[in-house]
Amino acid sequence: MKKIALLLSIISIFLVSCSNNNKTTSDNDNIKLGITIPTTGQYSNYGNSTLNGMNLAIEEINNNGGIGGKKIEVELLDDKGEVTDAVTSYNKLVGDGVDAVIGSITSAPSLAVAEASKNDFIPVITPTGTEVNITSDKPNVFRTCFTNPYQGELLAIFSKNNLNAKTASILVNTSSDYSVGIADNFEKKAKELGIEILSRESYGNNDTDFKAQLTTISKDNPDVLLIPEYYEKLSLITPQARISGINSTFIGGDGWDGILKTMDKNSYDIVENSYFTNHFSLDDESEEVKDFIEKYRENYNEDPTAFSALGYDTIYILKNGFENAKSDKNEDRVESISNIDFKGITGSFKFDENNNPKKAASIIKIVDGEYKFDSVVNPE
Repeated sequence: MKKIALLLSIISIFLVSCSNNNKTTSDNDNIKLGITIPTTGQYSNYGNSTLNGMNLAIEEINNNGGIGGKKIEVELLDDKGEVTDAVTSYNKLVGDGVDAVIGSITSAPSLAVAEASKNDFIPVITPTGTEVNITSDKPNVFRTCFTNPYQGELLAIFSKNNLNAKTASILVNTSSDYSVGIADNFEKKAKELGIEILSRESYGNNDTDFKAQLTTISKDNPDVLLIPEYYEKLSLITPQARISGINSTFIGGDGWDGILKTMDKNSYDIVENSYFTNHFSLDDESEEVKDFIEKYRENYNEDPTAFSALGYDTIYILKNGFENAKSDKNEDRVESISNIDFKGITGSFKFDENNNPKKAASIIKIVDGEYKFDSVVNPE
C-alpha cells in the first residue's frame, strides 16, 4: 500500500507540473502579467519610467473591458537590474502561474530572463532590452525596442547623411553589451559609408576618470564622437570631454534619454547640440502620441521618456497578441504575437524572424536644455 501511495503521489506531482507548463487563463477570471524590472538600484529611473507607461496602459485596458473580457492582474518584482535577481524573479513569477512575463529593462538581466524562459515557452517581452541575443533562437521572446546593432547602424547613417561627418571617434564601455553592440555596428557601417574612424578608446563599468582616453580623442579632433552609454555615466563623461578640449558633436543611443535629469541646468551647454536615437518624440504631432503624453503628464506630473512609451506599447502588444490567439495556450499566444501588425506610440512595425521590430528611429537633438525632435532615420 505504501508503494501504491508513493506512486500516486509521484503521478500527482507530475500532473501538477504538466498542468503548470500548459497553463491557460481559463483557470481564472484575470490575465496575470508578471513584471520583473528594477524599481530600486542604479537603473531604477529606467525601471520606474517604464513601469509608469505600463501602468497607464493597464489602467486604460482594464477600464475598457480588459483583454478578451478579462482584467489584467499584475505581479511586480524588483530585480534591481541584476542578473541573479532577474532570474529569481522570473522563476517566482512562472511558479505563481503568470500568463506572460515582462522584463527586464537593461540588456544583461533581460538576456538572463530570456534564457531562463526557453523551456517554459511562456510569452516573454522586454520593453527596452537592446542586446541582440535576447531574442535570438528564442521564439517565445520578443522586444518592443530596437536592438543595439540597429541603433549603431542608424547613427552611422545619420552622421553621414545629416551631419555630413567625414571623421568619427568612439568611446566605448567594454563592460557593457549595450555599449559594445552600438559601437561595433556604428564602426562597421561608418566605414561602409566612407566615414574615417580616427580612434576607439575604451573604459570599464567602475571607471570615473576618462581623461586619458579623452585626451587621445581630442588630438584627433573628430567630427563626431560616439558615446554609447546610459545617462548616469554620460553625466561624468561629457563634462570631462569638454574639459579635455573635445569640440566634436556628441552622438549616442537611447541611453542618452534622461541625461538632462542628472545635470545641473548651468551645465546644459556641455551637451548642447548632441544627438541620440530614440523611440518617440515629445514633439510628435500624431493624435495618438499627443493623447499619450497628455495622459502621462496628468498622472505623473512629468514628461514621459522613451522608456515610458515603450512600456505603454508593450502592454498593448500583449493585448493584441492575446486577443488574436487561437487559444489560451502559450504556443498559440506566441504565434499570435509574432504575427502582429502593430501601430503604437513608438512606431508601426512587424516583428522580423528574430522577434525584433523593424522600425524607423527618431533622432533627438538637445537644444537649450530640452529634447527636440530632429529627424527620422530609416535603415538603408
